[in-house]
Amino acid sequence: MNKKKKAVILLSGGLDSATVLAIANDEGYECHTMSFDYGQRHRAELKAAENLAKQMGAATHRVMDVDMRKIGGSALTDDSMEVPTEGVVEGEIPITYVPARNTVFLSYALALAEVVEADDIFIGVNAVDYSGYPDCRPEFINAYEVMANLATKAGVEGHKLKVQTPLIDLSKAQIIQAGDALGVDYALTVSCYQADDQGKACGVCDSCRLRKEGFRQAGVSDPTLYQ
Repeated sequence: MNKKKKAVILLSGGLDSATVLAIANDEGYECHTMSFDYGQRHRAELKAAENLAKQMGAATHRVMDVDMRKIGGSALTDDSMEVPTEGVVEGEIPITYVPARNTVFLSYALALAEVVEADDIFIGVNAVDYSGYPDCRPEFINAYEVMANLATKAGVEGHKLKVQTPLIDLSKAQIIQAGDALGVDYALTVSCYQADDQGKACGVCDSCRLRKEGFRQAGVSDPTLYQ
């Protein structure tokens, strides 16, 4: 009997990562989800991720403690910096960028992939409707995958790891339509950079703006709870 293929899913609790989990489920993977308590303002997303993992049938769910507040440098991890509400300036990396965040998160996912013998890591990066983060680009993902296969016992022994980015070329509206077709309950997700403890969104940050516009363009009812 063939063993079920396994994947590690980076699950933030937001709209994109919930869609990625649904895609991996639909493709027949045994999903091991991983979230990060990294000192982010929007800690309600951690509860959202837990609920999503449970509701969507993840085999295991882990929350990793990585205190990036001790580094700072982002409006998401440093309270002296305000979350911007004026939209993205073309060509500029916004202050909501968390230095090296996806590199750190993927490294934890890589370690888990080795332990559970998964050949795939899924991450919800997007290069279309995104905030200009350098670690959401295809070039970064391709380079990371090369490194991962050089750095691991599994890679050296010929079990090549693939970093899957099913959303990378999709608009926010297309992501929502894909998830809606797969039955994702977006009411469980939290995308806001400064959501309150109940997960209610501010409605004005860049993430909220992209999310609202995505639901409008997708023609899907927006279930987001706003403050």
